[in-house]
Amino acid sequence: MKRKVTLKQIAKELDVSISTVSKALRNSKEISEDTRQKVQAFAKLYNYRPNNIALSLKNRKTKTIGIIIPEIVHHFFSKVIRGIELVANKRGYNVIVGLSNESFSKEVINMEMLANGSIDGFILSISKETLQQQDYHHFTETINQGMPIVMFDRVVNEVNCDKVIVDDLKGSKKAVNRLVEKGCETIAIITTKDYVSVGRLRTQGYIEALEENNIKLKGSLILKVDDALVSDDDLEFLEKDIVTLIESNKNIDGIFAVNELYAITAMKVARKLGLRIPDDIQVIGFTDGVLSKHATPSLTTVSQHAQEMGEKSAELLINNLEIEEDEDHYQTVVIETELIERNSTK
Repeated sequence: MKRKVTLKQIAKELDVSISTVSKALRNSKEISEDTRQKVQAFAKLYNYRPNNIALSLKNRKTKTIGIIIPEIVHHFFSKVIRGIELVANKRGYNVIVGLSNESFSKEVINMEMLANGSIDGFILSISKETLQQQDYHHFTETINQGMPIVMFDRVVNEVNCDKVIVDDLKGSKKAVNRLVEKGCETIAIITTKDYVSVGRLRTQGYIEALEENNIKLKGSLILKVDDALVSDDDLEFLEKDIVTLIESNKNIDGIFAVNELYAITAMKVARKLGLRIPDDIQVIGFTDGVLSKHATPSLTTVSQHAQEMGEKSAELLINNLEIEEDEDHYQTVVIETELIERNSTK
């Protein structure tokens, strides 16, 4: 079966820009007759058909950016959206937010709906189900049809596009090193399944920090939480897992959690078990949200600077939209993390 040709492939073959190919196929008067004929003949030869996921191309500006996020209630994502809106509005763009709800199919549907003439480009964080299935065709097809994407936080190497991330590995090492500096000798981690890149990297940072401090790694101190245990209805199961973790390892004096919810829940469980925070057990979480500031005690966290991440994502996408280049130039911007110390550590 002949592989489906894309706008990007036509442009590369004829040594012209994607925008030129798109305009030539629509008989735009901006394109010379010779170029139009070459493009149209090539498209006909390879039976080119436009993909419905990318009908809004660079030459049909809507001045609107599509944002796809996994969940709406998470403080981190709301701060990212705020950063995107600040930059977008300053530069004359509006934003539309779509919710994947961690679902692959909803992510695809959202992209198809928004790309159908509604937006100029996407800023997105990949759903857990998409990461689990490792199916990224909807991203690559969108990019190949001339619609730019910027990924943030949850990204994959398989898709060539601009990305904005934090140094998850370095940030988690910073947290675990601080626990060691504060006198912790038996440090547990509450993390996600490995297919979620940020959880995997934060777990790797934990492991490397222990090795660098000559602390033996124990599998019993690594709790990998089922992804279903993230809603209010399932918190009792998360609490039971953490109870088992602490009761099975009586010497635990430090916990590093890869997100705010896990950290706050760990403190709640520790107090129920009669442990004093930070005297008996110290806790550090990743992501500095509202809960961290108002928890009892307040939580020491690794801040991802979510608003800055959103601002940078918007800058990359809008620059891509407004500065057309014939060659692909992708960059990965790394936002530095910051350890914010509060009362859950000594």
